[in-house]
Amino acid sequence: MEYNKQRSMLKVVLLMMTMVLASQSEAQLNRDFYKESCPSLFLVVRRVVKRAVAREPRMGASLLRLFFHDCFVNGCDGSLLLDDTPSFLGEKTSGPSNNSVRGFEVIDKIKFKIEKMCPGIVSCADILAITARDSVLLLGGPGWSVKLGRRDSTTANFAAANSGVIPSPISTLSNLINRFKAQGLSTRDMVALSGAHTFGRAKCVTFRNRIYNESNIDTSFAIARRKSCPSANGSGDNKEANLDVRSPDRFDHGYYKQLLNNKGLLTSDQVLFNNGPTDSLVIAYSNNLNAFYRDFARAMIKMGDISPLTGSKGQIRRNCRRPN
Repeated sequence: MEYNKQRSMLKVVLLMMTMVLASQSEAQLNRDFYKESCPSLFLVVRRVVKRAVAREPRMGASLLRLFFHDCFVNGCDGSLLLDDTPSFLGEKTSGPSNNSVRGFEVIDKIKFKIEKMCPGIVSCADILAITARDSVLLLGGPGWSVKLGRRDSTTANFAAANSGVIPSPISTLSNLINRFKAQGLSTRDMVALSGAHTFGRAKCVTFRNRIYNESNIDTSFAIARRKSCPSANGSGDNKEANLDVRSPDRFDHGYYKQLLNNKGLLTSDQVLFNNGPTDSLVIAYSNNLNAFYRDFARAMIKMGDISPLTGSKGQIRRNCRRPN
């Protein structure tokens, strides 16, 4: 009788272990997730992104930013792509994203092509991840192995997007460190990922205070920016300036070299090099392109691991803009 009792307990333990292992395997993302179910996925994404950045190099920065904004709000679940519905407000109109994030039509085009080829297989969240990598690679930056297997959320979280989880352009260094730490990203990750500002543009409203009121800024740099960004609020708010003056459409380490000369466009840029604990990383990346590329790629992989929906959670949206 005792033997049967022990045997029953052993079965229960084994069953529980099997369930845990199954759960863990479901949650593991991997590069070969679509190897059998959609083998041409990477090729299709690369072609569409290549055309998009050839037409407008700035689009590379925009597509990378989509992934960042998506992952920092409830994880990498494609929620940013959802339009408003009668039952929820999308994240596109939240403070950090409204009239700021762009490139949705490129994602739509990729999704349309993928659905024709592999219907109901590839998530919008995974498309964002691949698109971010290809945008960097096509504009001269590093590549990395994109882990896949995410599923799409069925709703957006407007309140979370507005809660400050996405650092603002006027962030202090401690705020940046804490916001990234909350996502499981280190200070090194934060400084490396900030290097994404080596391409793309920012609107006058996001850097007006810096070029008119801050002291840790190169005078000639500030004066040049003022020509297209008036001091009065509401005047020229949407006029843009390159984040990286010398190579605005190439993914290199020029961003860090600018910071050494107090030419960071945003307050949140220059705080990385302002007699603080991240100065050494900025110096290291400005001197060593490969070190920057290595740490950026590693940080992108880590960011892609933020709270994905896997297994039976979420869905595979047929249209990235709305739930099925």
